[in-house]
Amino acid sequence: MKAASPSPLRLAFAGMVALAVAQGIGRFVYTPILPGMMEGLHLTPADAGWIASANYLGYLVGALAAAGGWAHGRERLLMFSGLAASAVLAALMGLTESMAAFLVIRFLAGLASAFVMVFMASIVFSHLAAAGRNDLQALHFGGVGLGIAASSALLVILVTENADWSAGWLWSGVLSAAGLLLVALLAGSVTPANGIEGREPALPRERSLAKMIVAYGLFGFSYVVTATFLVAIVRQGGGGRIFEATVWMVAGLAGFPSIWFWQKLAGRTGLYAAYAVSCLVEVVGVTASVVVKGFTGPLLAGVLLGGTFIAITALGLQAARQLAPQAPRRIFAVMTAAFGFGQILGPIAAGLLAQASGNYLSASIMAAIALLVSGVIAWSAAPKSP
Repeated sequence: MKAASPSPLRLAFAGMVALAVAQGIGRFVYTPILPGMMEGLHLTPADAGWIASANYLGYLVGALAAAGGWAHGRERLLMFSGLAASAVLAALMGLTESMAAFLVIRFLAGLASAFVMVFMASIVFSHLAAAGRNDLQALHFGGVGLGIAASSALLVILVTENADWSAGWLWSGVLSAAGLLLVALLAGSVTPANGIEGREPALPRERSLAKMIVAYGLFGFSYVVTATFLVAIVRQGGGGRIFEATVWMVAGLAGFPSIWFWQKLAGRTGLYAAYAVSCLVEVVGVTASVVVKGFTGPLLAGVLLGGTFIAITALGLQAARQLAPQAPRRIFAVMTAAFGFGQILGPIAAGLLAQASGNYLSASIMAAIALLVSGVIAWSAAPKSP
């Protein structure tokens, strides 16, 4: 006799914890640890950009791999493998000082996070759709903000104990392992409730879908500049280590409820308009990080970045899924790949600009312009009423 599936709420919580581990910690804990690494290991902004981009290259490769039909029926195994790898790889970052090792580890961590992102979504979203509880997607995506806030709180504790950058990675691995156990308890042996048997059909050749893929890639390129270097910007401004971790914690706390807020707006204005407006709001945050002086600029940047980037990620995926309803996993993976490709280029370009100029102003302005373009393209992608 087949065991009953967990409740939709319990599955949404499982998705939330999985994203907290693989995204909030696995991908984004690099941001608050980065200034200590740059100082302790004498890394340049360009070095930091290459390490970040290695992670995003892994994310791109993982997303492209996840789009293949080979993964059908293996979603649960691949998701848990990704979570376990995220924990181990985070700890390994604290056990080396080699640039080559950093690149390899962060590449593999990106691969793992993409697997968790795509396969956990295919499990959770299919059950939420079957239960008519798509509203719980906001809880699932809120895990990114939860992971950012939790890892920032951890770093505040480590800073007060005068721990170095390597301790941040080691304890992030421990926190990730605890998250893996919690996901196992919440999700159990559940697999996707896929209404489509076998391999999914090819994506439709529609202009609106192509526009959303391009807009999403531009968003990946632009948001990641501030998401990677925000705490380094604070360090350059002499804000102090506790303030650095606080700024990133503020970003996570703002991110946790952001999906709910932007989903409410999308219900009134439509997904495409909400996507465009959230891009405009993020432009203010990205610009404030380098233009507004003192503590105000970084805090405003943290609130507006955290309060938008997770939501834009969700809104873009939802819009694309509406445009390709028969191939949910395939479009999820293709959008994630476009996003990942943008992320590879963003930190490299920003790191080189920062190294050439000695500050992050030109890199942030570049990111703000790309965000504006992303919002305009997404707004124009809205299907016209017949």
